Amino acid sequence: MQYKTITKKNIRLMLDRFYSNILKDELIADFFIDKLDDEMISDEWQHHLNLLTDFWASILLEDTAYAGKPLKPHMTMQGLTRESFGRWLELFALSVDKFYEEEAANKFKHHSKIVADNFIKALKL
Repeated sequence: MQYKTITKKNIRLMLDRFYSNILKDELIADFFIDKLDDEMISDEWQHHLNLLTDFWASILLEDTAYAGKPLKPHMTMQGLTRESFGRWLELFALSVDKFYEEEAANKFKHHSKIVADNFIKALKL
């Protein structure tokens, strides 16, 4: 079943699926394993997923729960490249396309591209 409407609850469900796929990816899994663990049941992962749920809800639903600085954790990550961001975008698009109908999926993909481009620029990649 694909969702027509974006809600905080289905954002979290999509992120759970997305990151379970990330952990299987040869190109970018290690970035997440190094910072968060290889098991998504860890406290670090749960905190990260809650934070990202709030992040995407702030962008897509104008929710006000997110108060973080999304670029900051990426500033100290070694080995990030344009290719790793490209792979993240590719996997993200596949996940949102599976979870959401076209209009909602396109909103996610549009904003994910903006976020990735801003990170690439800020990180001088």
